Amino acid sequence: MALELLTQADGYGVIIGLSVLFCLIILGAVRIQKWYLSEDSDASEMFMVANRSVGTGLTCSAVFSSWMWINESVFSAAYTYKWGVALPVWWASGLSFQIALMAVLGIVAKLRVPYAHTSLEFMRRRYGGAVHVIFIVMNLVNNIFGCGSMILAGAQLVTGMTGMHVVAATILIPAGVVLYTAVGGIKATFLTDFFHTTIALILLIYFAIAVISNEHIGGPVGLYQKVKAADDYIEGNYKGSLLSFKSEPAILFGLVLKLGNLALVLMDTAFWQKSFAAEVNATVPGYDLASIAIIAVPWCTGTVIGLAARAIEKTPVWINYPETLTLTQVNSGLVMPYVLKSLLGTGATGGLLVLIFMAITSTVSSSMIAVSSIISLDFYRTYINPRASDRTTLKVSHFGVVFHGCFMAGFAIMLQYAGATNNWSTYFRPIVATPGIFPMILALLWSRQTKLAAILAPLLGLSCGLAVWLSLSWYYGGTININTTQLQLPGLYGAITSFFSPLLFSVIISLLKPSRFDWREYLKIDLIEDKSGANSSSASSTGVDLNPVDVTEKKAPTESLNATAPEQVTSNNGPSSSLDNVVHPFDEQTLRHIKWWGKFAAIYFVVNVLVTIVLWPMPLYRDWIFTQSFFEGWVVVALIWQWLTFFTVVAFPIYDGRHAISKVVRGVLADRRWARKKN
Repeated sequence: MALELLTQADGYGVIIGLSVLFCLIILGAVRIQKWYLSEDSDASEMFMVANRSVGTGLTCSAVFSSWMWINESVFSAAYTYKWGVALPVWWASGLSFQIALMAVLGIVAKLRVPYAHTSLEFMRRRYGGAVHVIFIVMNLVNNIFGCGSMILAGAQLVTGMTGMHVVAATILIPAGVVLYTAVGGIKATFLTDFFHTTIALILLIYFAIAVISNEHIGGPVGLYQKVKAADDYIEGNYKGSLLSFKSEPAILFGLVLKLGNLALVLMDTAFWQKSFAAEVNATVPGYDLASIAIIAVPWCTGTVIGLAARAIEKTPVWINYPETLTLTQVNSGLVMPYVLKSLLGTGATGGLLVLIFMAITSTVSSSMIAVSSIISLDFYRTYINPRASDRTTLKVSHFGVVFHGCFMAGFAIMLQYAGATNNWSTYFRPIVATPGIFPMILALLWSRQTKLAAILAPLLGLSCGLAVWLSLSWYYGGTININTTQLQLPGLYGAITSFFSPLLFSVIISLLKPSRFDWREYLKIDLIEDKSGANSSSASSTGVDLNPVDVTEKKAPTESLNATAPEQVTSNNGPSSSLDNVVHPFDEQTLRHIKWWGKFAAIYFVVNVLVTIVLWPMPLYRDWIFTQSFFEGWVVVALIWQWLTFFTVVAFPIYDGRHAISKVVRGVLADRRWARKKN
């Protein structure tokens, strides 16, 4: 039975108090943006894609924050406890290369779909309604299971730590996020992502340093010696050692995680929206910096906290001595709370509660914007009211945020009473979410993928993946239930089938009846325009113009992206095949910049994969146990990487946004002087 490390009052106080605090912060930030920076979240372009004006620093911080789930900190420590030093590295490599790939796709989207708002828009433009609906469903399934499992995992952690009822935690966690996200839109999520990241990283750095330097641990050398002295035997590890990188369960889990995380990035509209919201020159460096920074979280936190639990759980300092952690407690993520309570006391445990709140709400806010955009643009504005005004579209977006928050709370409660765990979700989600990845990538990169291929490939891939998963669950487990469907091998083989088979299906089907797509079709996707002004209740909107457009004036990127619509746009009611008058909205210099960044992103992606998946971990996967000196260097580098991450995603965004900050400060001071003179 799990101990209550904190009181219920602590749980309610942190969740409700921080929700109110962030609502107030965002309300203030929205007003400041509107008054001093001319950024009005009452316009759809600002609400959904921040007028495509977000800089490198804030993009990096937002992407990092969206990817810093509680899995990457709390659960990486728990799984390191289970399998040893190999797990944090496989976890880190399972986070990094997806962001690097998204940088490639994001900059290609800047070139080919410069005014898209969601990834589903260009799927509809190319393939029509049937494919659009299929990918809406797949995106929503990915978002629902990703967000729902995160809320549930956080609620179960809060319950395990405080005794707070799991239903109350499940409802309250997303409630505050609904309020500030509905008010501030995607720019609010960028700003709160920055605050979340700052607080969370400060806590993680403190936890790692405080634990490793604690007298009961004795630094990296003391940790190494105590883990060896504990003499725990891990099935599947070389000689059963926690200090060997040769760990079969860790590498199998890492492979499943890589596939699942690919879906969480590429099949989640939130990551696409962040790339759409970034400036042209900020997309690639923002995403690539985040891909480097994110490695520190599971590597450092998992290594230090997970192994510290092994080092002290058989000693009197352990909070639950002489009882050791059960498998259920480990899978529920209670390793980190127990370590902090044992070594650092109640204050640090309360800090962990704050960290959990920060990690969950950051993820949930991005999911809310993504789903609300799907509801307002891809559903309402496409199939219900194609001529909806900007104001109406925005109202539907607000409704989408509220609806998604309420639905996710209910869905997480359903998962709770169905007996699903974060571990089960980790193996299930890749199977249902990955079949659309290759068809979506090919929609941007391969002109020969056909409509039939885009329809059949993900459906056939999903069917094959489910068949492999369920049949192997029955083969290895003797039955099909909640326990056998979270076995490693069925989950891995099912995920691999779901991920790779659609590529094969798509290529074969496309080549059977070849056709070629003209990329200029994507340039017909237009900005959401409010011709009558932001204050008009009868605002009209061009939205996704289904007719060819003639952009007769090319404009500089900043001007064109911050305007509500191109200034000289004329509709052409001719046939859709007439593309001669369609001109890219960016000037030649901007296009050269995009193409250069595209080459850089592609090269970096290849390097990232080679380093994080091949050159770093594979040479260590051998019959060898870490020596004391090697382990000491391993931990020190992880701690240094964590500090470099702090400077990358916290200090750099402040420097990068110094001009906007200075403008706000000057505006506030000027208003104060004016107010004093008036009085």
